[in-house]
Parts: sequence; C-alpha cells; structure tokens
Amino acid sequence: MPEEAIGDLLEQIAEVLGFPVSAPLRAALQAVPRHLFLPPTVWVRDGKGSYERYDRDQDPDRWWSAAYRDAPLVTQFTELSDGDRVPSSSASMPSMVVRMLRDLDVQPGHRVLEIGTGTGFHAALLAFLLGAGNVTSLDVDPDLICRARRALKASGQQPEVVCADGAAGWRPNAPYDRIISTCSVRTVPLAWLEQISPGGRIVTPWDTAWCNFGTLIATRQADGTAEGSLVPYGSFMLMRAQQVDVELHRDILRDYQIPERSVTELSPWAVAGNDLDAQMHIGLHVPGVWHAWDSGVREGHTRLWLADDQATSWAGVDYDGRQTSTFAVAQYGPRRLWDEVARSHEEYVSAGRPGIARHRLRICPDGPRTRLEVSPG
Repeated sequence: MPEEAIGDLLEQIAEVLGFPVSAPLRAALQAVPRHLFLPPTVWVRDGKGSYERYDRDQDPDRWWSAAYRDAPLVTQFTELSDGDRVPSSSASMPSMVVRMLRDLDVQPGHRVLEIGTGTGFHAALLAFLLGAGNVTSLDVDPDLICRARRALKASGQQPEVVCADGAAGWRPNAPYDRIISTCSVRTVPLAWLEQISPGGRIVTPWDTAWCNFGTLIATRQADGTAEGSLVPYGSFMLMRAQQVDVELHRDILRDYQIPERSVTELSPWAVAGNDLDAQMHIGLHVPGVWHAWDSGVREGHTRLWLADDQATSWAGVDYDGRQTSTFAVAQYGPRRLWDEVARSHEEYVSAGRPGIARHRLRICPDGPRTRLEVSPG
C-alpha cells in the first residue's frame, strides 16, 4: 500500500505545484514514507472551524488516506488556561514540504540546520538527500523529540536531533550552508545570522502580528546581514520564543478608558479581509499591531478590533449592519492604531497594490537581536 499511496501523493503534489516533483525530491519521498512519522491519531480540518479525528486503530482506511493526502495534519494539541485547545505541532502539507526544500536548494556536501523537528519528516528527507551527518534538527518540545527519534530510526535516516530552543541555533555544528525553519518568525534570530556561512541561504515561513503568511528566502551577506524577499506560500505556527501573550479583554480593555471617536470611509474588510497582499503590507509596515473580528457586539453588528503587542493601545471599527460607506472608529492609547493602518493601506494602494513578493527584507544585527528593514522590491 505505501508504494501505491506514495505514487498517488506525488501526483497530488505535482498538480498543486503545476510541475513534476524533481528527481532528487521524488527519490527522497519514495525512500522516506510519510506514515512512519505520524502518530496513531491525527486531526484534519473539517472546513467548519474545527478538526476531525482520524484514528489508525479504529478506522485504519481513513487514517491511511489522510497520511498520503496532500494536506496538513495536526499531531498534537496544547490546552490553554481557559480550557480551549490549540494545535501545537503538525505534519506539514507535503506540497509545502516540497516547495520549501526546492527553495532551500541543497547541494551535495551542504550542512543544514533545521529549526522545528516536529514529526521528523523534514529531517529524514534532508538526511536522505545530504547524508545524516550533514543534518542537525532542533525542537524545543522533548516529547516531540522522542517521537521523532523513534520515527527516524524506523525510517533508516538518523540525523542529529537535539532538544533545544531553535532561536539560539546550534553552535556546536556550525557553520551551516542552509537553515530551514518549519515554524514562522517575525524576525530572523541573531544566532542564525551568526551560524550560517556567507552566501548561505535561510528559508523560513514569515509572520507579522497582523498577518501570518509568506515565506522568506534570504541570503547571508558578507557584512553579516541577510537579504531576501517573500514568496506567497506558507502559514505556520509562530516560533515559541517570539510569541506574545497579550489578550484584548484580559490585558488591554478597561472600563475607565475614554476613546477618541471618529468616522472612516475605509472598510475594515479592505485591511483585514481576503486581500492577503494588503494584509502583509500592513503587517510589515505597522509592526506589533494585530486584529480580531467580533460579531457578538450586538445583533447585526460587526467590529474589527485592533491592539498592539505592548498592551497600551487599541481601536475598534464598527459596521452597524446597514451603513457601508462610513464606519465608526474608536481609538485609545499612545498609538492611534486605525490611523496607522489606514495610512499603510493608502500607501499600499498608491504603490499599485504590490504583491507579497515585491517586499524586500533586510535583516541586520542590532545588539543582542536583529532589526528588520523593509523596502520595495
């Protein structure tokens, strides 16, 4: 069954990508069966905002179908303090794996650092392509590390797998020719710049507080910076070291706050709707500001909330269910968040609505961290 299933999966991937999988990656996918890296229970999005459980023991046919479907599979949940559960690890969509490995452009002899071992599937493919001795994979979760090591042993591919914070890299095996991350970042950690060789390539999903979308392909420069652009694919969990624990009602909104009120002609859906290019432009140019939709204010009423990661400022933009040409705005705090977002959207429109790939990113060392510079591509 695996051989036939892998063949079907390769066809699915080729259809999504629009071209056949390259011979080296095809050989890697055939040599490293995906099902070896999946737990007995996985979860698949049900299209209704929730997840459907697939259990290998109770319904093996459905589980095997999911294992060789070109779809992401949740492999672990984390329970929050309020009792809600959120995905904390997943098996990436196979076509996404192929895209990232293609863009990584590994060559014989390259040494690779992978951030985010997860199931171990990426690490196994890299070990097949380059040899296990040239691959180091990190994950901060010890349970995931144990499972990945077992799966890697079963697959016959055993790169070095280390339980460590990926934000710090892994200095003992540096320098690296390539660094690939299977979690998203909001800026490239300084350790990655320090541990990759000049001319080396970094491939990492990108995230902003406003929008989680896109993948950065950057090259390490001789001066210690890294430069590159975004490509329009990739939506991954944010690296734990860069996550911000700020909640609107818990940390920001207070009864005594008196907001400044105004009216805008800019629709909230223009900045937080289906235009991912607009959302990414805003995310890159208005750092540290996030949004959330709220349709429970009152019947027929929808509000777009904006807040900053410092928990100092917020804004609300209201649709009353009738008026579509103007929207009520309330803003509070040292930052006028809606004004910042509206200016950024105006710049986006004036620039001809640039696609995500037109943003050029430069990562510069800045003390113990890095600084992000964004310019038109």
